Order: sequence, then C-alpha cells, then structure tokens
Amino acid sequence: MSDKLKKFWSLYNFIVVFLIIFIAYLIINGSAPSWTTITNILLHSSILGTIALGQALIVLTGDIDLSVGSSFVLAGGIAIVVFNSTNSIFLLLLCCLALGAAFGFINGLMVGKFKMPSFIVTLATMLIYRSLSQYMMNEMGETRYRVDASLSKYYSLFNFGNGSFLTISLLSIVWILLAVFMIYMTNSMKYGKRIYALGSNPKGAMLAGVNVVWTKISVFVLCGLTVGLSTFMKIAKDTSFDPATSGKNYELYSIAAVVIGGISMSGGRGKILGVVFGTMSFTLIDKIITALGMNALLNDTVKGVILLAAVGLQMIQKKSRD
Repeated sequence: MSDKLKKFWSLYNFIVVFLIIFIAYLIINGSAPSWTTITNILLHSSILGTIALGQALIVLTGDIDLSVGSSFVLAGGIAIVVFNSTNSIFLLLLCCLALGAAFGFINGLMVGKFKMPSFIVTLATMLIYRSLSQYMMNEMGETRYRVDASLSKYYSLFNFGNGSFLTISLLSIVWILLAVFMIYMTNSMKYGKRIYALGSNPKGAMLAGVNVVWTKISVFVLCGLTVGLSTFMKIAKDTSFDPATSGKNYELYSIAAVVIGGISMSGGRGKILGVVFGTMSFTLIDKIITALGMNALLNDTVKGVILLAAVGLQMIQKKSRD
C-alpha cells in the first residue's frame, strides 16, 4: 500500500467502512442506491447520532458516559409532563436541554472535580436515572409517558418531528447542523484543541495551561445538552417515552458509533466527522440484520462482534504508528 493510501486510510477509514457496509446493504436488500435510501439512513441515525456527537467529546478526553440512555429517558419523561402541563413547545425544548445539561453537570462534577472514574460515576447515574424514570411512571399509574394529543400545540410538535425540507427530514437537518458546528468547534476553536490536548496528555495539557477540571465538566455538560436535544427530537417524532425500553443500550450504541467512526477510546485522536459516518454505519448494520431475517435476539451479538472488530482495527493502527 502506497504512503498516500496509508495516510488516507488512517485519516478517513470511517468513510471506507461506511461505503463497504452501504454496498453490502444494497446487495442484501436487492436495491439500487437512491436519494430516498440516503435520507432514510439520515433520519434513522439522527437521534442516536445526536447523542453520539456528545459522547465523542467525552471519549476524546479519555473518559466515557454510560448514563446517556438513562438520562435520555428520564429527561423525556419529565419533559412530557411539563409539555402536557404548559402546552408550550419552547418550554418543552428548554426543559429537555436544562435537564440534559444538569445530568451532565452532575457526572462532570464528580469526574472533573472529585477525580472519580467516569466509568463508575456514569454507571451509577445510569442506574439512578433509569430507576427514577420507572418509579415516576409507576407512581403515575401508567405504562409510558405520552404527549396529550388534545393539546393545541400537539400537531405543531408532531409535524416538526415528522416533517421534512427539500425531502430531508427536519430531524436529520438538526443533526447535520449540530455535526457541522462540532466539527468547526473541534477543528478551529481553542476549546476544541483543549479537548484533544486533554485526551492526548492530561499532565501535559495541565502544564500548558488547560483548566483540566473545567474542561472535563464542560464536555459532560455538552454531552448532556446533546442528550437533551435528542430527547426533544424523540418526543417530537414519537410523542411518547417508555421508561423500560426507550434509550435502552443507547450508551453502548453511541460508544459503538464513536468507535466505528474512528475515535480512539484512549482519547485525543479521531474526527467528529467520523462519528457521523460511524452512526450511519451502525444504522445500516441494523437494517442489514433486518433484511437478512435474523432472529432479533441476535441483533446485539452482531453489533458486539462489529464493535470488537472496530476496536481491534484501532489497536492495529496504533501499533503501526508506534
């Protein structure tokens, strides 16, 4: 392999992986590539992809957030209650973002300020948030949180979640715009460079003047904001939340999208653009499993194998660089 090809593979292997999976999907599904296929992939990737963008920032610092799925469902349940009480889309969005940021701040404070391992902290909050969501639902005597369809703003909310602009779903547009902003932030802003510096060498970053505590807290808050935004998107699209199943395994799926997108789990290396392609690849894997008619119980087995393969590829690349 020539040096140019090696460099391209090292920098943009996530695009090659996506194209391979996309071609495999087309062959298995017996269809030709079309604009409709692309827009469907974007739509089905948008909610998880929004969370994955926030997860990527945390992984770039060398940490991890296992609570995103539980934060997602707890924020969703509370936000639906708020919307049903106020009939305000603005307050619904504000509530989702505020709750997501608050949950992220709690994680970030314990990891950044009190130096607790992110794995343990977010594992604990994952259990807490999911449990609280189910407890609230049980106390309300319901099985799931539902938006009141009799409210005047119900259809405006639903139309946003299921509407499109120039054949591209509005949820996809929100995700793409967020990705563009995060790409700019990590590539061109000093804050983004601090994130990479922290993930590459925490001690070196501190000596270089990076406020390690604040940076760690801030990335968890930013991840919380992406969780809150994805919560709003989910409510707008489906108008309900099931505390037992909504967001289930999103913490693992978002990490898988990040890893498939080429971001190193050890931190400090990878591109946010890769997360977009990683999420779409993960969405296509779901579609391939469905097209093959595999038993749904084996779904996560296939995803787990692919995740191990992605991590293995990262290790091979790291050894070749070393």
